Amino acid sequence: MKLVKKLSILALFSIMLSTILAACNTEETGKDTGSSGTKLEILSWWTAGGEAEALNAVLDGFAETNPDIKVENAAVAGGAGANSQAVLSTRLQGGDPPAVFQAQGGPDLLRWHDAGYLDSLTKIYEENGWLEVFPEELIKMNTVDGEIYGLPLNIHRNNVIWYNKKVFDDNGLEPPKNFDEFFEVAETLKEKGITPLALGDKNPRWATLVFETILLDKLGADGTSELWTGEVDFDTPEVREAVKTFEKLLSYTNENHSALDWQDAAELVVSGKAAMQIMGDWQSGFFESKNMEPNVDYGWVQTPSKEKVFSIVNDSMGMPKDISNPEEARKFVEYLGSTEAMKNFNIKKGSIPARTDVDMSEFGEYSKAAAEDFKEAKLYVGLAGGSATPAGHIAKVDEAMNIFVTQKDVDSFIDSLNQARSLITGN
Repeated sequence: MKLVKKLSILALFSIMLSTILAACNTEETGKDTGSSGTKLEILSWWTAGGEAEALNAVLDGFAETNPDIKVENAAVAGGAGANSQAVLSTRLQGGDPPAVFQAQGGPDLLRWHDAGYLDSLTKIYEENGWLEVFPEELIKMNTVDGEIYGLPLNIHRNNVIWYNKKVFDDNGLEPPKNFDEFFEVAETLKEKGITPLALGDKNPRWATLVFETILLDKLGADGTSELWTGEVDFDTPEVREAVKTFEKLLSYTNENHSALDWQDAAELVVSGKAAMQIMGDWQSGFFESKNMEPNVDYGWVQTPSKEKVFSIVNDSMGMPKDISNPEEARKFVEYLGSTEAMKNFNIKKGSIPARTDVDMSEFGEYSKAAAEDFKEAKLYVGLAGGSATPAGHIAKVDEAMNIFVTQKDVDSFIDSLNQARSLITGN
């Protein structure tokens, strides 16, 4: 059954923006093959800092060995991917699909399969030996009825506190290991005129991400997962404690947070105007794109938690049906899944490769540490990363978050979370 949505002003604007950005990126790469070459489009929301550099590294690598296939970067900025998804929805329904597109692994990607738009990648997996080199959890995330519909490109971690080392060192501070320490550090910074925690929740998803890390501390990985699967009610003492902790945390953020996106908030940490930010580890790539050195200019620590948890975010690539150049698109997908592309992409993006056989020796200090944590920590599929539940549920959580950040009404917030939960449970 096809997805049926009204064509919104946002979608129209996003299409225009996509066209402009694609044209700009074509000029930047300078690899147009002319009218005789095959042209493909990759649609994503990788437009900022390290993530944009990561995508361009992959496109350049593919172009070197496939000069007759031009892959155009049709990335769309903003909305934590919402703008890009609006463009994707419109193009799929309009019969103008991109060759390959980015989504979050799991329900976010598979909704396009449910709507009848995705082509199976199972044969590509089998022919390239990928079933042996991708973690089973990531393959299952993108599988329906034995057919695989997504190619995992990376593994990100959501539950990280990033901090400006100079600010911490100049003020004799250590990164917090629990929320008591967090608020002690925050109070010291606030008294010195430094914003303790940078937040950019123009898109409420980034506030949802912060709240989710607090739930992980109060309920643990398994308990938090049960909230999103609908097994547990939100009106519990543990959730209420998490909400109150989140409310207190908001009092230590920048006043203009609602006007900023995540990368704008990251700039506050880069400049030293703010000391910390809770964000996924694409932040590492962003910092390094600003010439900041790990463990010199910036540091990181797991968000406060009673257990060692790795909150997984996964970008997976889908290939639509009925594209004009399917063989060339499959060749591009094969390259995306290669060890070369995995290495070049993830080094710049600040993530770790989804393949388990990629040489990590040339990766940065953060990525090497993250790879070790991935092996040792309790794995948790993150809601804010888009992989835990269907997009409609996450959107309702974000709506509830947007209201709470403004009104600070705990009872209303919990009631809204339970209403969103009904999208999963049906009651």
